[in-house]
Amino acid sequence: MPTPARNNHASSVQIQEPRTRSPLPPSPIAFKEQQGRPPLTTQQTITGKLFRNLFKGLLFSQLTSISLLVIVLTIRGLILASSHHFHPKKWYPPLLASVAVSGAASLALQCIFIYNPPRAVRATFWLSPILTCSVGILLVLIGSAVDAGVGAVFVLFAVTQSLYGCWITPRLEYTDKILSLSTAFPPPRTREVVTLSIFISVVYSGFLVTGIGGATSTRTSLDLLFISVILISLAWTMQVLKNAQQVAISRARYVNFAHGEDMDAWSALHVTVKHLLGSICIGSTLVPIIVLIRGSIRSFNLMSGSSDGVMYSGADCFSTLANKLITCGNRWGFVHVGTYDKGFVEASSDTWKKFRSNNGLEEVVDSDLTSSLCFLSAVSVGAVSSLTAGIWMLLVHKDYAFEVTLYAFIIGYFVGRVGLGWIQACVLAYYVAYSEDPHSMRFDGTIPQRIQRLQMLRAHRDNREHEVGRERQESDEFP
Repeated sequence: MPTPARNNHASSVQIQEPRTRSPLPPSPIAFKEQQGRPPLTTQQTITGKLFRNLFKGLLFSQLTSISLLVIVLTIRGLILASSHHFHPKKWYPPLLASVAVSGAASLALQCIFIYNPPRAVRATFWLSPILTCSVGILLVLIGSAVDAGVGAVFVLFAVTQSLYGCWITPRLEYTDKILSLSTAFPPPRTREVVTLSIFISVVYSGFLVTGIGGATSTRTSLDLLFISVILISLAWTMQVLKNAQQVAISRARYVNFAHGEDMDAWSALHVTVKHLLGSICIGSTLVPIIVLIRGSIRSFNLMSGSSDGVMYSGADCFSTLANKLITCGNRWGFVHVGTYDKGFVEASSDTWKKFRSNNGLEEVVDSDLTSSLCFLSAVSVGAVSSLTAGIWMLLVHKDYAFEVTLYAFIIGYFVGRVGLGWIQACVLAYYVAYSEDPHSMRFDGTIPQRIQRLQMLRAHRDNREHEVGRERQESDEFP
């Protein structure tokens, strides 16, 4: 991966040797020989291995089953296409072309984020609502009531993105800095790992498209079930692919941040695929569920008028649940999964305890915008893919436009997430390494300044709420 030429935020202290260092676990280059990991009980070890092997077996069994299902559906669809008025030559090209476009768009995003992260951040928060709204308008133009209803949902989603972009504007400067620092010097051969991941995601998506087309050709109730199963398999497999990339690159990046040593990303990927797939599959299942629950709780708190600080105070039963869940599964745990060969739940718990042990760091980490940035970037890729397939289908066969547009959006979104996994991996490694040695000279004052800023804002907000409460009390006493 080339070194970014215009990465102005990257500080030179990033590559300096530390003058003083807090005690750290041993270098994780050969994690199998580490002695720094706390010993587990025999029962915990057996249970952990059982679940890892179970989920690893589940991954390969579902890949085999889905592959057989897709092959059968494809052959059946081609045989029965003429008798059910299905036109493969009109249905397949737009959707397969959109899959290729999603891969090209994901590769293009890499260049933007490498050479100018601040501009990429702002472009994402501007383009994602516009592209999403365009998909909504396209669906409305298709004509039917169902299409218009789904199109309205896309337009509402675009408006929500715009409002969110306005709300987080004050946090963009910090996001620029942390993104530039963490991705300034990616591990050697990161480009090859990312390109391979995108290629696999595109090929696998194209393969599943053939099965979806085969099921669409007959359109029975059972075929709808088959399509749903294929899409669920796509979502989980893409999550595993993305997180495998994250574990490998965050492992290599962590070695550099924590110990000043370089690790080849390709070697890290080899170890990840060979030894860590079970933990990655567990994390790929837990993290989306926990993120959805915590996001719902946060939205509920905001709509009910509670400050975002409730998420950290634990004053509310929902917030207590959210704070408990985050220790059971979070994306930062993937760093310790790759670095120390821990089980995913243990890794998540250990990393979050480290964040909490550093005053103010938990709030900084929990409010980080990297995940939102990757999500909206993937939405943009999905929208571009959807517009490609939808417009093409409108011109050649309008009856297929709605379903093909939605399939293209879903596939493009997941391909986009895979393509941006390395960026999130670098940021995760930066935070975890900082939490273990915040006084290292490899880190500049970006995070301490952010902690100080958030503490000042919190104090100001608390003082204002106290004054408002006192004024209400006085008005009640003296009406």
